[in-house]
Amino acid sequence: MEKKINLIVGDEDKNLRVDVLINKKQNEISRTRVKSLILNKKLRLNNKTMEDPSKKVFSGDILELIIPPPKKASIKPYKYKLDIVYEDEDLIIINKPAGIVMHPGAGNFDNTIVNALMNYDKNSLSNIGDELRPGIVHRIDKNTSGLVVIAKNNQSHEHLSIQFSKHSITRIYQLLIWGKIRPSKGKIVTLITRSSKNRQMMQVSNTKGKKAITNYKTVEIFENKHIPTLSLLECKLETGRTHQIRVHMNYLGNSIVGDDKYKKKFKKIKNIDPMLEKKLINLNRQFLHAKTIGFIHPKKNEKMIFSSILPQDLEIILKMLRNTSK
Repeated sequence: MEKKINLIVGDEDKNLRVDVLINKKQNEISRTRVKSLILNKKLRLNNKTMEDPSKKVFSGDILELIIPPPKKASIKPYKYKLDIVYEDEDLIIINKPAGIVMHPGAGNFDNTIVNALMNYDKNSLSNIGDELRPGIVHRIDKNTSGLVVIAKNNQSHEHLSIQFSKHSITRIYQLLIWGKIRPSKGKIVTLITRSSKNRQMMQVSNTKGKKAITNYKTVEIFENKHIPTLSLLECKLETGRTHQIRVHMNYLGNSIVGDDKYKKKFKKIKNIDPMLEKKLINLNRQFLHAKTIGFIHPKKNEKMIFSSILPQDLEIILKMLRNTSK
């Protein structure tokens, strides 16, 4: 059923953005969803349809937000074995392998995590977002592996979305980069926006975009005459921008090993161990793994944290580096 929310702006809320105001008054609806509803012409301001989430409101303004009934997804199930780390009646934690995308999109409508979830249990996924993304609260890239939380109902979806928008979710990634970073640990704070040269890529900007914050620390450095200088890092995200870690590492000049989009050109490495060279050249993914995810359970209100080990193809490279470094 369609639901309507009616608000009258008081003096204490004048000059707020309209999406901020609605989220403040209706905090069970995430700001991201409020923004999406406004962009889809579901808001009337003083009896006129309004499509600008950033518009400031005035005292006495009358708002009516229409929340349409959830759409039914018409997604083809995909027989694919999901690596389920945890499941209850509200959510699923999956360990996504590299090589599969999260949801249907241009060029791939059938072989995605969402299609696999539809095959697993099509009646237990949230459906308040995009009809092609049932259950999807957040994403990791196709060629990144690791932990993802899936919402099984709309209440859980909203609750988790709010935690993501408040940046209170714990997300830690492991990655292998070219070279080494000085200082060995620190915080990267930049704006990230879509690339003007390639719309599928993101870039650091001095003047526009969304604030992106990555905390990093060096775990191990590998360097001797038989290997290129490489570093194993852990990154803890404060924000979750598209390609954030990949863009930030490239910005520092230390691209992630295996990243085919955000990479620097490296000279031919002399005297490298041939087996290691083969593994690095043939790595068909970026060495980036979503190791840890933590959040407050939407119903139990308890802190939950999950961790996963590196996939075998990445662990083999690390073992070779450690053996060659001795």
